[in-house]
Amino acid sequence: MEERKKQSFLTGAGVLAIATILVKIIGALYKIPLTNLMTTEGYAFFTGAYAVYNPLYAISMAGLPVAVSKLVSQNVQAGRMRDAQSLFRVSRRLFLFVGLAGTLLLAALAIPYSNFVKSPMNYVSILVVAPCILFCCQMSSFRGYYEGLKNMTPTGVSQVIEAAIKLVVGLAATYVFFNRSLANYQANNVGGEMHAFGLDVHSEAEFLAAMYPYSAAVAISGVTLGSMVGLLYLFIHYKRKGFGFTREELVNSPAPQSDKVLRGQIIRFAAPVALTSVILNLSNMIDDLTIRTRLSHAVDVGMDVIKGLYAGPLAAAGTLDTGIKDFLYGAHGSVLNLKNLIPTITLTLGISAIPVLSAAWEKKDKREIKTTIESALRICMMLALPAGFGMAALAEPILKLLYPGEAHVTPITAPLLVVYGLCMFLFSTTSPITNMLQAVGRTDVPVKTIAIGSVIKIAMNFLLIGNPEINIHGAPISTAVMYAVMITINLTMLLRVTKTRINFVSVFLKPFVCAAVCGFSAFFSYGIFMRFHVLQGTLATVGAICVGGLFYVIMLFLVKGIAKDDVEMLPKGEKIAKVLAKYQLLG
Repeated sequence: MEERKKQSFLTGAGVLAIATILVKIIGALYKIPLTNLMTTEGYAFFTGAYAVYNPLYAISMAGLPVAVSKLVSQNVQAGRMRDAQSLFRVSRRLFLFVGLAGTLLLAALAIPYSNFVKSPMNYVSILVVAPCILFCCQMSSFRGYYEGLKNMTPTGVSQVIEAAIKLVVGLAATYVFFNRSLANYQANNVGGEMHAFGLDVHSEAEFLAAMYPYSAAVAISGVTLGSMVGLLYLFIHYKRKGFGFTREELVNSPAPQSDKVLRGQIIRFAAPVALTSVILNLSNMIDDLTIRTRLSHAVDVGMDVIKGLYAGPLAAAGTLDTGIKDFLYGAHGSVLNLKNLIPTITLTLGISAIPVLSAAWEKKDKREIKTTIESALRICMMLALPAGFGMAALAEPILKLLYPGEAHVTPITAPLLVVYGLCMFLFSTTSPITNMLQAVGRTDVPVKTIAIGSVIKIAMNFLLIGNPEINIHGAPISTAVMYAVMITINLTMLLRVTKTRINFVSVFLKPFVCAAVCGFSAFFSYGIFMRFHVLQGTLATVGAICVGGLFYVIMLFLVKGIAKDDVEMLPKGEKIAKVLAKYQLLG
């Protein structure tokens, strides 16, 4: 049985961050050609399945890996290795029940949901993706266990395997199915008529419409197979590496608690986390509903005002009066991928912090608690502030670079991205702070703050978006206020509970100053590049991003914004810290 492999806080976060970036890249390589192959109409069946799958998946998974990670870490720190082993076995049985329940519920909802959204054939894709909940719940027991041992590699590798299988199998299978089915129709239809997919089709357009639901199901089978193979990898890893404890550690460990007691501990810890997820998902649904309804109201009562504000974009898009609401809603949706980019990466800091902070909390190590909290917040700021300020400074050119065919929409989308960029640090620190509260046992606090924040956001949506002068531009404002309230309460409670005073200059001020220089240098360099015809467009945007990044790194070293504690957490960090300290580059 191999001795467990432990990673420092930042090393673990780095492993997960790299995996997250790879998964995002693979996801883009999957979705873009898939959309081109199946067209927007066919891809709608794919996204339709995810619309009902994602909330059930989030609720089923909420709190499970977090609970296992925290409890395993606490028991290891207390020397109760056999309890950690038992927690893993108990969690697998518990998660099997939750996964089966989630899968069966999703399967049962497939037909009623599809009929409700007036897309009756969507049930095919929903049935294909349903087993993912079972596989992912089982994966969460493995991932939570190894994360509790401060080993993030199994989680990261399994995530990349999932995404890679989805890409290779899902895309290849869809390509083969789509093209062979179409070729078969073209070769065998008689007078344009043919019986296919249980329907009598009279044209190629009708054939494609009948085939789209099944093409989407084939595509989504790659997602299901990916989760199954990811689970298989974790199972094989577990069989090869074992629990990760030495025989001596197990012999010296006290007898484990009963399965009933351990199961109760998991449920008690996971329940409020799951409740947070339920509230968040309900809030997102209500938020989406209020944005749509208040946009409709704004358009109804202020049609002339809105047409005056967006005369150019509406004319360029050829949008009819009846489609203005959907046009504005779609413009907002195109910005959300950029808004969510950095928070997806900083989420890994929270996951990695759970076992480290739980262990420090268990042994009452005040220095380790302070170091972990400061490092998590500082790294969040060092990532989110420059990225956000850069997005705000280059909002219009970035959007034109990513959506060249939608350049006429940038007068609407660019101001949205400016607000989201300036507030990126709020979105990026929410999950890590929530995870750290969970690590010290205050799972109740995020439940309350998400409820408070959701009420504020929905109320502000009602007031701002319904105003024709503000309309969709009220959405990022209400989101920013919601997150500001949540972070203020959560961070205050975290520092109060842990009795920690953080270094404001090191954590917030230095990254802010460096990020401000990054944003200004990117903005002005873009203007300079655009003066040269050969550099205009993509080259000017990419060049400005590079200049901003360079100035940011230089400023970090000039103001000594990189902390010695952070560097020492990296692989070979002590050696790197000595070199940087020699040139007086560390804070």
